[in-house]
Amino acid sequence: MIEMLQYDFMRIALVMAVLIGLTAPAVGTFIVQRRLALLGDGIGHIALTGIGLGLLTGNSPILGALAVSVLGAVAIEVLRSRSRSGADVALAVLFYGGLAGGVLLTNAQGGGGASLQSYLFGSISSVTVTDLYVVVGLAVVVLGIVAVFGRELFLLSQDEDVARASGLPVRFLSVLIAATAAVTVVIAMRAIGLLLVSALMIVPVAAAQQVTRGFRSTMMLAMGIGVLSAVTGLAGSFRYDLPPGPSIVLLALAVFAVAVVGGTALRRRRAARGALGRAGATPARTKVDAEAEVLGG
Repeated sequence: MIEMLQYDFMRIALVMAVLIGLTAPAVGTFIVQRRLALLGDGIGHIALTGIGLGLLTGNSPILGALAVSVLGAVAIEVLRSRSRSGADVALAVLFYGGLAGGVLLTNAQGGGGASLQSYLFGSISSVTVTDLYVVVGLAVVVLGIVAVFGRELFLLSQDEDVARASGLPVRFLSVLIAATAAVTVVIAMRAIGLLLVSALMIVPVAAAQQVTRGFRSTMMLAMGIGVLSAVTGLAGSFRYDLPPGPSIVLLALAVFAVAVVGGTALRRRRAARGALGRAGATPARTKVDAEAEVLGG
């Protein structure tokens, strides 16, 4: 860890890893609760069109991806709420459209597959200070939205009908979640890659759900797992010369596997304690009743 901090690009990458580890599971908690686990994948492929536009016009691919992915996320939510075919078809339509558009625009620019490689799978060495400033700003926006609208987003994620009956702006909040997910995808794409960023939004949350009960505790633990996976995966990729994106995701999956085993053992222990408590209560009552009968006799 100390050795990699000697390099400027690794210090930048470490800050980005912490921000990604915090933001991706924070947003992912709401996405998982709404059963939209593939939303990040869909937005990631839509972002390819924005990257292609940025490369073609000579502008920042990150800003292009941000604009297109937010618009795509809003379109997904509108289609999901209005289309009879539902969310899965809406995701699929924009999923393939974004992928095709990104490849077409990138080839028109002349970069071809080489230009997309760093965005699809992540490239820590190519991250600049400017990229870091953009990511820090976007991360502040994401965490601020979670902090300000967390209560409303929680109620919406639990039950949309109850949220509507409570007078909450359901359409606005639904679009807000989708747009925040799009921003999160853009935050993580340079370090993890568009094809893998959704995993860091979902896997830490799934791991936390194995050992926690409440929504808030799940989010907090998921963010901790996200930071642990991102930082440890980055350090491992530097030490063993591995690609950072896959290293981070595989570590998150390893934590999930451990959480499944630990969660199963924890639930069995709780069940055993409950059964023991019920079994212990019955003899106690029987003894009291027997003593009462003796005293009464």
